[in-house]
Amino acid sequence: MPSTKPLIVITGPTAVGKTKLAVRLAARIGAEIINADSRQVYRSMDIGTGKDLAEYEVNGRQIPHHLINICDPGYEYNIKEYQEDFHQVYKELQSKETNIILCGGSGLYIESALEGNPYAFIPIDHSLRAELADESKSRLLMRLSEITREKLNITSLTTHKRLVRAVEIDEYLKTEETLPKPQPLAAKIYVLTVERRLVMERILERLHYRLQNGLIEEVEGLLKQGVSPEKLIYYGLEYRWITLYLLKQMTYDEMVERLNISIRQFAKRQMTWFRRMAKKGYDLTWLDGTKDFSELSEQIAFENGIKG
Repeated sequence: MPSTKPLIVITGPTAVGKTKLAVRLAARIGAEIINADSRQVYRSMDIGTGKDLAEYEVNGRQIPHHLINICDPGYEYNIKEYQEDFHQVYKELQSKETNIILCGGSGLYIESALEGNPYAFIPIDHSLRAELADESKSRLLMRLSEITREKLNITSLTTHKRLVRAVEIDEYLKTEETLPKPQPLAAKIYVLTVERRLVMERILERLHYRLQNGLIEEVEGLLKQGVSPEKLIYYGLEYRWITLYLLKQMTYDEMVERLNISIRQFAKRQMTWFRRMAKKGYDLTWLDGTKDFSELSEQIAFENGIKG
């Protein structure tokens, strides 16, 4: 029987401390965290995406986290892949009756996780997975029907894990005429906010800190790895403007100014998205991000009936 434990979502605009609160809450209620940030899925893109992986350790204990560092830089991860990946992790954690926290600032990713994808609800076939564990990628690809190749977008099936899942879906569709109907996930969404002026101050302070502590070198390293400038510009914000700076298309001061403006605009768009979610009927609770996070963690645990 599926777990009835609530899905808790911690979100908010950039620079408000979402990860810190989620980790504090996870330590409090024994939860695992699923990422809902569109760029934290990429390896080697750490500083610019604000992964803050050191924050996942509390009193010497590592808080389990998922869907971080699952793609190589240069790959264009898409929303359908995220839906599939999220629901696979979500179902695994549900089966363990683990408390689950979805944390990130991408409203699109959060909505896609809560709304679901019918392919994500096709059940896991453990015996088939065991059978395919040592199968080569080319042989897995050969097993797929043309219909499944088209529906799942064959260009996104780049890993052994994705190909095995594709075969699993293909086998399911051979015996079932209709796809499972996804049910929207019930979730309690907490939006962490601080006064706009303080957000702007934090953005600029954090930007200068990151620039002085390896962010430019991180982008240089990605270029040296062979990630094209076009790909880095595609990822936006820090990667876009620092790439243009490294290509000598602007000065350092121009880069800092444009980047600061872009991040501020991004934070504004995030808040607009969250307000739109509230209008669409999502259950949002707005939290004061200047409060002590231990106090906020207690509040969230109490409101969701979770005893630590």
